[in-house]
Amino acid sequence: MAKRPAILKKDDAMQDLCRYIAAHCDETLPLRDLAARAGLSTFHLQRKFKAMIGVTPREYQESCRLKTLKSGLQNKNSVTEAIYDAGFNSSSRVYSRSDTRLGMTPRQYRLGGKALQISYADAMTPLGRLMIGATDRGICFIQFGPDQGGLYQSLQDEFPAAVLTPMDGSAKRQFFLWMENLSDYLKGQSALVNLPLDIRGTAFQMKVWKYLQKIPAGSTRSYAEVARGIGQPAAARAVARACASNRIAIAVPCHRVIRGDGKMSGYRWNPERKRKLLDIEKGKEP
Repeated sequence: MAKRPAILKKDDAMQDLCRYIAAHCDETLPLRDLAARAGLSTFHLQRKFKAMIGVTPREYQESCRLKTLKSGLQNKNSVTEAIYDAGFNSSSRVYSRSDTRLGMTPRQYRLGGKALQISYADAMTPLGRLMIGATDRGICFIQFGPDQGGLYQSLQDEFPAAVLTPMDGSAKRQFFLWMENLSDYLKGQSALVNLPLDIRGTAFQMKVWKYLQKIPAGSTRSYAEVARGIGQPAAARAVARACASNRIAIAVPCHRVIRGDGKMSGYRWNPERKRKLLDIEKGKEP
């Protein structure tokens, strides 16, 4: 039987490590043990793994645990059983970070998200019809669409198990304030206020989306520049996927990310709308 090489090719080593972490995600995996398995120092493992995979080994293990947790909850295990089977040693730790991990509490996830309440409303803007969806924590959905029916379907697709209700009362009044600011912004008449956001995504997506919010209006970045900006220069393609997965148009300004050659790239709400958004932010006519 051929002896396993002490040091694998970089690609093979990282792929082997990903498989190993996924298979043992419920265990304690010290970085030094993972480094020894890959034939690297802990420093070089940390750097190469993050450059190739987009996250650290610890973050990758957390994502594998999250996948196991979701599976356990979907299979109707008790919440506590699912948490500990996934390798989390503290239920309070999972609950404290459940908003960004699951988009809701583990108990709500086990129930299919049925406890998640989203109110919504739509209106016309200078760039077309826009719908806003919000939880009690903030705006979770801003999207353009051709009509109310199409926008409602998009909201339902993004949150398939949530309870969707039309905004009324104080929520409706708040919607008008949000929409007034967005409309003025799209006319080039005012700056965008800091809208209260309820952003839900993976650790990597959250990192990208937070970086996008720091790009000044009127400026653009390439996917590679964003990847470097979040400290993961090899993750340009993953950055593009995170931009394409953004649920909150304008407030999470994925329209400010373009191709490396300066040309316009894709935009899930129409590339022409992206061009107009950039023109508005640069002080040009809408």
